[in-house]
Amino acid sequence: MKAIRLSFIQMAVTMRRDVMLFASCLTPLLAGFLFRFAVPFFETVLTDYFHLPAVISPYYGLIDLFFAMLSPTMFCFVSAMVALEEADEKTAAYLFITPLGKAGYLSARFGVPAASAFLVTLILLPFFKLTPLPPTAMLLLAAGGTLQGIIISLLILTLSSNKLEGMAVTKLSALTLFGAVIPFFVKDDIQYILSALPSFWIGKAVHDHILVNMLPAFALSAVWICLLSKRYLRKM
Repeated sequence: MKAIRLSFIQMAVTMRRDVMLFASCLTPLLAGFLFRFAVPFFETVLTDYFHLPAVISPYYGLIDLFFAMLSPTMFCFVSAMVALEEADEKTAAYLFITPLGKAGYLSARFGVPAASAFLVTLILLPFFKLTPLPPTAMLLLAAGGTLQGIIISLLILTLSSNKLEGMAVTKLSALTLFGAVIPFFVKDDIQYILSALPSFWIGKAVHDHILVNMLPAFALSAVWICLLSKRYLRKM
């Protein structure tokens, strides 16, 4: 446990030296204020202008969903960038044979940041949510978002060999989150073509107000994380 703590502190020090990575960790707070105050303001402006009862408000649940994914995505993105730098400098392979070990390295680089993102989401979501989410729904959304963040970080690491490639792969990896959009816009059964994405089931749970739909999301996330972790370790 001490080795994991020290390794995480080392990663935090590296992060603080990189302005972009440090700013990424503040993104959820800034986005929270934007979602909570700017979106309802524009909703009022648009409904008055077009004389419609609702324009953006039918998608408030989707906005809350993306906010629940934001902290894990940003935190795990930062971890992935640090891990890519360590892999490029060949330090990660050496850490594997220290008392930290492979399991400790994965815990320090992904477990601790993901757990931190989970807690941050649970703190911020009640203040910035746009829909009346019950505590159980917020807990499940925070958990689902955390798993999505881990998947994105592992995709970055398995498909990239350096930080420059990692930035490009991040944009592609983030597309896995847009499975959550499909239930809100596609009503036919063709929507299930993206059912292999955990985010699809999270979006379906929010759209249909059926929390049990989170179970396939958790199961699929476990499969994705297991497969990507094995591929990452083989790569290292």
